[in-house]
Amino acid sequence: MRGDDRMTSFIKRHLLTLTGILAGATAGFFYWRFVGCVSGACPITSSPVLSVIWGALIIGLLFNIFEHNKTKKQ
Repeated sequence: MRGDDRMTSFIKRHLLTLTGILAGATAGFFYWRFVGCVSGACPITSSPVLSVIWGALIIGLLFNIFEHNKTKKQ
């Protein structure tokens, strides 16, 4: 199996999780941008990098739950 085929196969298998990571990173950025933390004392929302990482992690894991159930049924 060539490298391109393995990458395509990986993306097809984990498309829902990858979509969740992208959506979570976007949501984390927008949360930081529009809600954020004015005082700078909030450990997660005061930094755009941390907001993006946490958003991607949480939503990616949430979407992964549904992907896992989908693959078990097949």
